[in-house]
Amino acid sequence: MSKPSPARYRTTNWSSYTASLRRRGSLLIWLDKDMSWLAPPDGKPGRPAVFSDAAIQFCLTVKVLFKLPLRQTTGMVASLLKMANLDWTVPDYTTLCRRQKTLAVQIPYRRADGPLNLLVDSTGIKFLGDGEWQARKHGVRGRRQWRKVHLAMDTATSDIRAVEFTPSSDGDSPILPELLGQIPEREEIGTVTADGAYDTRRCHNAIIDRQAIARGLPGSDCQKRDPPRHTALRPGILEALDGIPSPKSHRGENAVPQGLWRTHRRKRPGPPNRRNPNPHRTDKPLLGPRNGRDRPRGLMTAGKGGIMSQA
Repeated sequence: MSKPSPARYRTTNWSSYTASLRRRGSLLIWLDKDMSWLAPPDGKPGRPAVFSDAAIQFCLTVKVLFKLPLRQTTGMVASLLKMANLDWTVPDYTTLCRRQKTLAVQIPYRRADGPLNLLVDSTGIKFLGDGEWQARKHGVRGRRQWRKVHLAMDTATSDIRAVEFTPSSDGDSPILPELLGQIPEREEIGTVTADGAYDTRRCHNAIIDRQAIARGLPGSDCQKRDPPRHTALRPGILEALDGIPSPKSHRGENAVPQGLWRTHRRKRPGPPNRRNPNPHRTDKPLLGPRNGRDRPRGLMTAGKGGIMSQA
């Protein structure tokens, strides 16, 4: 029996298709004049920091998006501030090198209507070693090192709301409380969907503390244990939540890996070095957590709140 020929699709909406391709290459850089570019006094002993975390994150975002060294990054930021008619001092490249080691990256996101529904998953990223094809063709040569990235994604906007990096030997369940801790307390969490790796008492207690509903994929040998877990096992709960992908559905199972692929394919983090021992901790969140190929890419620095987001 001959194999049927695949369907051939032709582009008919050339005007909208051309406009979407143009939007992919558009660049919007928005600088808020009221943002805290300089660090406020913290009252701690020692020399205070000159630049705020928002200023350092803006410079490092330019570095990661355009794949620039630190010295070229300072030159590009100086040109951007000059075009925006802002008389701000640009951090020195040594300051960026020192501050990137301990910078707590503020992940930008879009606020969705109603409670937040999270999809939680993890995967591995390799930052040292040969590629998979080369290892299969010629054998493994030298060391190969991996890091595990844990993500919490919003189902409504496909934005990555929380991210954490651990060694490859660490498990998934101990990281869920830290992921939920990155969500502001004032923001309501409706459901947390995860697979069987998160079916532990620690994860269920962390979800209960945020007054959310646990939706997981327990193993085949699961048994009734306590009310929170027993409620998560009831199939009626999965059917009652309309608009939220089931853990077994194609969208719910692949949403987090696809969202990670869209950001991971842009740039592979380099190996650790003495200047930046954890490049995966700063480079990955700065690559832009938003998805959607037709959205224009831009840089936005927030105002007094100190949060930086991308358009």
